[in-house]
Amino acid sequence: MKKGVKIIVFSVLAAIVYSCSVKKDAFLNRSYHAVTTKYNVLFNGEQSYLKGLQEIQEKHEDNFWKRLQIEPITFDESKLATKVLTPGTGFKADEEEENKNLTPFEKAEEKAIKAVQTHSMNINGYERNSQIDDAYLLLGKSRYYTQRFIPALEAFNYVIVNYPKADLNYETKIWRAKTNIRLGNEKRAIETLSLLLDVLDEKEKINKSVKEQAYTAMAMAYEQTDTIQKMVDYLKLATKTHYNREQTARNMFVLGQVYSELDRKDSARMVFRKLSEFKRAPDKFRIRADIELAKNTPNDSTSILMLARLRKLIKNSDNRKFLNELYYQAGVIQEGRNNPEAAAEYYKKSLQAKHNNNYQKTYAYERLANMAFEKENYLLAGSYYDSVMQVVSKEFDQEKRIRRIRRKNKGLTTLRKYEETVKNNDSILGLVAMTPDERTSFFEAYIEKTKKEDEEKRQQILNAQNFGSGFGGGASINNNANKGKWYFYNTQALGFGRAEFQKIWGTRPLEDNWRLSDKSTSVSENVSNDTDGNKVNKRYELSTYIDAIPTDGNVINDLVKERNDALYQLGLIYKEQFTNAVLAIKNLERLREVSADDKLELPISYHLYQIYKKQGEVAKANEYKNIILQKYPETSFAQIILNPDKKLVEEKKEDEVLNKYKEIYYLYKENKFEEVVNEVDNFSTALKNSNLIPKFALLKALAIGKYQDKDTYKKALEFVAVSYATSEEGKKAKEIIEQLNKT
Repeated sequence: MKKGVKIIVFSVLAAIVYSCSVKKDAFLNRSYHAVTTKYNVLFNGEQSYLKGLQEIQEKHEDNFWKRLQIEPITFDESKLATKVLTPGTGFKADEEEENKNLTPFEKAEEKAIKAVQTHSMNINGYERNSQIDDAYLLLGKSRYYTQRFIPALEAFNYVIVNYPKADLNYETKIWRAKTNIRLGNEKRAIETLSLLLDVLDEKEKINKSVKEQAYTAMAMAYEQTDTIQKMVDYLKLATKTHYNREQTARNMFVLGQVYSELDRKDSARMVFRKLSEFKRAPDKFRIRADIELAKNTPNDSTSILMLARLRKLIKNSDNRKFLNELYYQAGVIQEGRNNPEAAAEYYKKSLQAKHNNNYQKTYAYERLANMAFEKENYLLAGSYYDSVMQVVSKEFDQEKRIRRIRRKNKGLTTLRKYEETVKNNDSILGLVAMTPDERTSFFEAYIEKTKKEDEEKRQQILNAQNFGSGFGGGASINNNANKGKWYFYNTQALGFGRAEFQKIWGTRPLEDNWRLSDKSTSVSENVSNDTDGNKVNKRYELSTYIDAIPTDGNVINDLVKERNDALYQLGLIYKEQFTNAVLAIKNLERLREVSADDKLELPISYHLYQIYKKQGEVAKANEYKNIILQKYPETSFAQIILNPDKKLVEEKKEDEVLNKYKEIYYLYKENKFEEVVNEVDNFSTALKNSNLIPKFALLKALAIGKYQDKDTYKKALEFVAVSYATSEEGKKAKEIIEQLNKT
């Protein structure tokens, strides 16, 4: 019996050893290597490949504001894969250590190489292992996803050339075409796919998924060549089979986006409606299809139905992660229906949605800013535009829309600065103008108001704490069952407490002195000790405010001058940048009333003359016209009024004036500053009404600053800043003056 067992064991071992040979074309050998390749090496390789594919899909983020990629992969061109697995990799003693450093796709590639090296049965030029073509396909796909397209192409070509009758030959040709697209060989990809589709059309029993992949790849190729109509045709064909539901949904979404770009709104609505009703489609496509449907809905009675549809989606708790987009689109519809209040509420809800992204926020902030701008609430508009610039990422920083917002916000930022200057300085000057009794009465009322507000806040906090103790602490007399439950375990009390906290304090970061909106002021700075050692809050002390009012004449004059300059700049900004005649007149007229500087009368009068003339208010325009002609008849402003159609340069051509400027500028570079001043003065008669007058004036001022005292230099700069305030030279002179004031 023992002898028989030994014989059997020996026979089995001999059969195994015999079948391990890759040189013998026997049934046992072919079966052994095919089974081992498929269920051992390739199985592990395919699992690694699927893991890598899942990681790529998870890392890829679709921007639904742009046309989606047909193939959802984000390739990083700056990080091309450099590791190359060579024959022999994976058979060293430290194989396990190597595997730890490999990515899933590199592991898949390693397994594919191992399958070829250890199980290939190439006998007399023919491959007898039916699984080797699968190994080469896995090898090519793994290289494709690691951005090594040339080696991937080699693997695909090997399968196509050496396994022309293989089942996966068609799929391999599609992968080869996709690789050519990534390499920029779209024409070659289109040629090979066209031939493949001709063959597939003749075969009745072909797998539908292969055709779907081929149509999708063809659409990718035509997208790269900007042949949009062909792209549309193949996307339509790719969406008929629904074999791969995620890719089908993506193809439908891209198709709808293209129709929308081509302004074929009816076709876009048809595609998005079909996608929204496609139950097997992933939610991210199905819900956003409704949003796109709303975008392509005309602003008529149908928009009411679309708004109702969006509201229904908003109420569905399953759609929480899409609330930011749903709220935003509902706001767009309300704005289109001339309901700005409801639109603003939706935009704010979009910004407050839990699941959000910064790019989506830029659109909501922009809409709110535009609405405020149209209402001439420029300060609020500027705040919203600031928010856009804060949340936009570097990836989209150079987008045309963002650049436009940045330019618009630049003027609003300057405007806000001057508006705040006028407001603050007016407040301080108002206090300066009060009598001591008026100041005392004013600040006593303010302190009482502050105390009342602080007491209300403290009471709200105490109420919230007591509420939490009653519900979360289990101290209620009538509810002994809850006794011993901690406040933070009671979701109802916790939710109430959180809501109350945010209502009182807003959203605050976890940090020291979180109660202070101005972190530069600590709690200890607001508290002092009186003579008896009792703590006194400085915010409740009258002296805190009275002592802060300036009494020095120079300081008060500087406040007046700064306020007047801000009023002048505001008048010019509203006139030139925002073409808001009402606000421009308001600031310039007020400046005429409060200013004692005679230098400002001429430019103010000229700007008011221009505004009133444009507004058609002849009487007002003539009033300021007469001021200029009677008081300042020799100025360029008067000449322009008298001869509006006269060419700016008569005796000298502009290029001659420019040459003269260059000549004087070279004198400045050679440190001949007195000569510069003399040359500008001598040439001034030829400069009348020239566009280059501001340049000469600034050059003269700069030259004066090089050899005369600081006060003379500032006066020269002030002349340029006031006379040519809207020019670059006037702005530059103003900047220099600000720097001089700091020193």
